[in-house]
Amino acid sequence: MAAANANHLLKARGTILFYRHNHHTFIPPRFLPFSLLPSLNTKPTSTFPSLSSISHLPFTPSPSTPPHHFRFLCTSSDASTFASTFTSTVVDSGSAPQSEPPVPDMGAVKEAANLLDIRVGKVVKAWQHPDADSLYVEEVDVGEDEPRTICSGLVKYVPIDQIQDKKVLVLANLKPRNMRGIKSNGMLMAASDASHENVELLVPPEDSVPGERIWFGSEEEKENQTAAATANQIQKKKIWELVQPHLKTDAACIAMLDGHYMRTSAGPVVSKSLKDANIS
Repeated sequence: MAAANANHLLKARGTILFYRHNHHTFIPPRFLPFSLLPSLNTKPTSTFPSLSSISHLPFTPSPSTPPHHFRFLCTSSDASTFASTFTSTVVDSGSAPQSEPPVPDMGAVKEAANLLDIRVGKVVKAWQHPDADSLYVEEVDVGEDEPRTICSGLVKYVPIDQIQDKKVLVLANLKPRNMRGIKSNGMLMAASDASHENVELLVPPEDSVPGERIWFGSEEEKENQTAAATANQIQKKKIWELVQPHLKTDAACIAMLDGHYMRTSAGPVVSKSLKDANIS
C-alpha cells in the first residue's frame, strides 16, 4: 500500500505532480506550479514525509473515487485541509493551468515610449468628413513644410470649435491609413474616462511650439531622448500597443507614463478636466 501511494506523491522543482485516475484506467500525469495552489498557513516543505507517515492517506482509487479525481503531494501537516481547499479550486481537470499575467517591465515600456514621435501640433483647419458621420478631418501644423491631414473619430465627443485653431498632441510616426477615402497621417491624442463617455483632447502649454517633440520624465531627460522610430518599426514591433495601456492622467489631470510626466519645453501636457483617465 505504501509503495502504491508513494507513486502518487512526487515533488519536482517547485511543482506538484498530479495523477488522475478513473476506476478502470490510469491517465498521464500533469505538472502544476505551486503558485497555482491556494494560499495556506503552511507551505510544502523541501523534504518528503516517510512512507509510513503517508501510507494511511486515502490516495488509492476505489470504486467510489470520482472519475476525474486528482491526487497530489502534500507535506503540510494537515493534508485533508490542503486537499479539500485545493479541490474546490479545480473546476476543469482537462483545462490548462492559468498563470498570473506577466508583470510589465516598465523600463522597457519607457524605452519604447521614447521611440514614439509625439509632437505639439496646431489645428489650422477642421471640418466634418464628407463620408463618415463620426469623423473630423483636420489639417495640423506639426512643424513640417505642409500641414498634415489627420482624421479623428471625435464628432460625438468634442465640438468642432474646441478643435479649430487649438494646440493639440499628434502621434506622428504611425503608418498612414485610408479613412473613408481620405488618407490620415497621424493621430490626435486624447484622454477618456473608463466608460469612454467623456473624451478630451490633450492640451500642450500655450507657449509650446508646433513641431516640438515631447518626452517623458524630468526636464534633464530631454537631452537623452532617443531618435524616433520609423512608422514601419512602430507597426512591426507593436510599440504603440506596448506603451498605450500605461498612458494615464493623474489626479491633477497631467498626462504621464508610470509617474513620468509628458513634457514640452514650456511645461507638462494636460487634460482639461479628466483625472485618472486613459490616454489614446
